[in-house]
Amino acid sequence: MSDNIRAVAEKRADAKIEFYKNFISYVVVNAILAVINFLFTPDIWWVLFPLFIWGIGVLFDFLKAFVLYGRFDGEEYRERKIEQEMEKLRK
Repeated sequence: MSDNIRAVAEKRADAKIEFYKNFISYVVVNAILAVINFLFTPDIWWVLFPLFIWGIGVLFDFLKAFVLYGRFDGEEYRERKIEQEMEKLRK
């Protein structure tokens, strides 16, 4: 049991660390792109495209790491779903 808890904790920690790395990269790179956009082509705000598209990916990383983590994987979820299906079949 202790090994299982450690494995889950490691997965959660890895997901959070990965999110933080991606978020820092997102902020730094898009800040640089915004400065380049402002200095060289201030009439066309092309920086919004990578900001929005990459932002969607960062949002999904956040949801996986902090909100939805463990809800759809793991033995507990599987067992709960099996019980629900068995209840439906009994009716």
